[in-house]
Amino acid sequence: MLPTRLRAHNSYALRWDNQLFLFDPGEGTQRGCTFAGIAIARATAVCVTHFHGDHCLGLPGVIQRRSFDSSSHPKGLGSLPIFYPGDGQEYFDRLRHASIFHDTSNVEQRPIFEAGQQATFGDLTLSAYPLKHRDSTYGYRIDEPDSVSVDSALLEKAGISGPDVGRLLREGSLDGPNGTVTVDEVTVPKRGQSMAFIMDTLPCDSILDLARDVDLMVCESTYVHAEVELAEKYKHMTARWAGEYATEAGAKRLVLTHFSARYQDNNVFLEEASKYHNDVVVADELSVTPFPER
Repeated sequence: MLPTRLRAHNSYALRWDNQLFLFDPGEGTQRGCTFAGIAIARATAVCVTHFHGDHCLGLPGVIQRRSFDSSSHPKGLGSLPIFYPGDGQEYFDRLRHASIFHDTSNVEQRPIFEAGQQATFGDLTLSAYPLKHRDSTYGYRIDEPDSVSVDSALLEKAGISGPDVGRLLREGSLDGPNGTVTVDEVTVPKRGQSMAFIMDTLPCDSILDLARDVDLMVCESTYVHAEVELAEKYKHMTARWAGEYATEAGAKRLVLTHFSARYQDNNVFLEEASKYHNDVVVADELSVTPFPER
């Protein structure tokens, strides 16, 4: 929430196969990416929840770094969509043109005016839902489509192996040593993975829309519940609320972040949320949190 000696402003990156999503680039994001080994030039999209400074003051650096990298790239870089609350256009414009630079960033403005699906990136779907903060704020959700995975035991039973496995998957059926085999007979359903990004908000129904059955739920946890009056006054979550919502939504792993500078020990958030959810991680500076194993 505030930079301290141990923590920078908000700034998050999600690696998903060949996609790289940046969320809420606060002050110092460009340098943080250098320490984390994250190339801004590879960013697929930037998602800004709202225009309070700790969630967006690093955006000019991200855009200008993108422009610098594009200028030095032989073929330039593709477009970079940036998602943000549509009624904050004036703040986006100020950040977009915060200083003088040779602009080859190829930024694509994607203001959000309605809840729901906003874009697709390959097989991934990006959705946004409004949260309950002091100014217009959106949370984000990324979903992978459901698919199927091959069951080796079923393949062995059907007598299918080697190159025939690929043929079966491509063609849908195959004459095997034990008769005709279909894809459905040797595969099992595989639910797509998902992630929710929930920043400054009071408890609201959109948290459930964002976090329902996700593998990874990144959620602000500004206060412990002993300061619930402060949370209500400034419209923020407590660690307890985050844990309760993660459990109600069926989220598999809860990542807590966005801590008030009044707390010197982040373990207080872990201890509180862990009473309400069984897989809680506290985000530390430059920490990497994997999706939970299926």
